[in-house]
Amino acid sequence: MYSVEQRYQRLKNQLLFGTFTLLSLCGFGTGWYVFAEGWSLSDAIYMTMITLSTVGFAEVRPLDGDRLRFVTIALVVLGVINIGYIVNRFTEAMIGGYVQERKKLQEQQKQIDRLKDHYIVCGLGRTGHQVAREFTEEGIPFVVIDSQAEEIEIAHELGYVCIQGDATLDQSLLDAKITEAACLIAALRSDAENLYTILSAKALNKDIRVVARASTEEAEKKLTRAGADAVVSPYTTGGRRLAAAALRPQVMDFVDGILTGGERSYYLEEIRVDDEFGDYLGQTLSEARLRVQSGALVLAIRRKDETLIPGPTGNTVLLVGDSLICMGTPEQLRALNNILLPIQPDQPMRPPQR
Repeated sequence: MYSVEQRYQRLKNQLLFGTFTLLSLCGFGTGWYVFAEGWSLSDAIYMTMITLSTVGFAEVRPLDGDRLRFVTIALVVLGVINIGYIVNRFTEAMIGGYVQERKKLQEQQKQIDRLKDHYIVCGLGRTGHQVAREFTEEGIPFVVIDSQAEEIEIAHELGYVCIQGDATLDQSLLDAKITEAACLIAALRSDAENLYTILSAKALNKDIRVVARASTEEAEKKLTRAGADAVVSPYTTGGRRLAAAALRPQVMDFVDGILTGGERSYYLEEIRVDDEFGDYLGQTLSEARLRVQSGALVLAIRRKDETLIPGPTGNTVLLVGDSLICMGTPEQLRALNNILLPIQPDQPMRPPQR
């Protein structure tokens, strides 16, 4: 099925072809009357126009010879066919709304051009729709790539910024500004497509974080070797969640409440420690007094070497490269972010890193 852009371009080419053909008929008719019949230029142009348009005005000169009459008849027939073709193409463009759709695509492209540090969701299946829904609820800027026209139409209705294309191709990823994106979600319909997408993404932007969907354990290993920073299997994760919901239902309700849903009160955030932390580097959590100042709770710390420290104590030291996994209300997390990364009076507030 053609995309909106392809249909628009096809109709545009057809209209240009019809217009060129009509102008060619005008030139042929005028030239014939002038050079073959010896008419004046004004008489030739007028006769050609009333013949092609079939308005029914009287001839400017008598059509004496059979040759002249046959040429005039040919101009009438070809003119009716050509004008009908142009009207048909123009009507299809108006009724189909391709002009309006293309304007929407141009506006959407402007939105994409303004994006930076955004997320790219590849594939709008059941997994991709859920990811997009979560990003929308959290106000995360993202672009959707899918090859199915039906899915793209649904995405447009939901207000997503989307691109119809093959996510395994470099051009589709470049159209989504992958060189300036923060993360890519590979949620395509097959593991092979996700594998190709990861290879393309890492080749175009080696620093981008890639999260991939896998159907099997074997696919998880291959996607990780291909460069995926995290691989999620809906079947494995779903099984674990089912077991946890059966054994620890209250815990799962709490976890679901802070991880998903648009009306939750508490959020989980990840803040990476870097040189901008200034005086807090080398301090313990007790000395930094982050909980007292912000109200947010530091649940865990992942060191630069990937060592995880769950439930850090007050004696845990903050080091460069640490990732603080924090829980709190939006106001508490915003306060924690401002404490660790104070802004200048003339600068906007820096959002937490994800």
